[in-house]
Amino acid sequence: MSIHPKRIAVLTGGGDCPGLNAVIRVVTLEALAAGIKVVGIEDGFEGLVEGRLRPLGLREVVGILDEGGTILGSSNRSDPSRYLVGHDGEGRPVYEDRVPQCLERLEAEGIDALVVIGGDGTMTCAQPFVEAGLKVVGVPKTIDNDIEGTEITFGFLTAVQIATEALDRVRTTADSHGRVLTVEVMGRNAGWIALYSGIAGAADQILIPELEYDIEAVADHVRRRVAERGSTVLCVAEGARPKGGQQVVKRIEATSPDPIRLGGVGNLVAHQVEELTGIESRSVVLGHLLRGGSPTAADRVLATNFGHHAIELLLAGESARMVARQNGDMTSVDMRLPAGKQRLVPLDHSLVRTARGVWTGFGDRVS
Repeated sequence: MSIHPKRIAVLTGGGDCPGLNAVIRVVTLEALAAGIKVVGIEDGFEGLVEGRLRPLGLREVVGILDEGGTILGSSNRSDPSRYLVGHDGEGRPVYEDRVPQCLERLEAEGIDALVVIGGDGTMTCAQPFVEAGLKVVGVPKTIDNDIEGTEITFGFLTAVQIATEALDRVRTTADSHGRVLTVEVMGRNAGWIALYSGIAGAADQILIPELEYDIEAVADHVRRRVAERGSTVLCVAEGARPKGGQQVVKRIEATSPDPIRLGGVGNLVAHQVEELTGIESRSVVLGHLLRGGSPTAADRVLATNFGHHAIELLLAGESARMVARQNGDMTSVDMRLPAGKQRLVPLDHSLVRTARGVWTGFGDRVS
């Protein structure tokens, strides 16, 4: 017979995404209903290191289901086992292991279980706490839909909806002026957002990281499309790269767990297409617009289901598990599974075949 936790803490790590508050809400409500007290940790693991904890009750979570972002705040620079404490005399970062202090704080607060909501980095940061004997359950989140072990993450469907609406809107401008318009979407090294929104938004070409594009083929496709319709719209994933070339890096943040910031390929493609075809081309970068705002109904339901399953795992005495959905059913996987991995679009995915079956190219000669 499992022993239920008496007091749990919940935190959100990494970048924000729609649906985080839905998880916080259901975790709090169901824990309280089971007689478990809930504490919110502000700004991810950084808040745990710095001691920013506050109680969560009905007043704090009622009415947040439709709110974007996270009421607890988040941070993606807060690995407690390698916590940035300053810089040495030559400007190099200095790190310390703050896990022992965090464990002492949790014990002093009477917290015997932890719910961490985040991506692969957050799951990795939680491992020392698992190894120390604390019950930990992970809830995966990312708009990129690239976490290994689960077929979908909340936030993704909202990002796709926003990107689809953007594609719909820019098409009217492209049609009005006879232009080529590229819409760059987020996703890091995975093309899920570009693939789904590109199909939903009837993009004429979709460039994803998993398939290197041939800019000459892109230009040929543009010429054909403009000749037939008068304009064309391309959906470009930020991690897309040309054959034999490299991804476009916007900047590098050395102290971040994910130091490479991609961005700019949409503008590059537009510039090259205009040079090759002589057709006026413009680019739009959606960026963080995809991560903000209220979650769609589908993401509210999915996030609530994920949070509910997290509490079920804790009540069953489980630990070191990450909530997941596989083949449409809720389940859980080892929290270590996503570490250092990205769930990419398989080249034999049904939507890749679908996109090639309609008037949509992938910047190659197959289309």
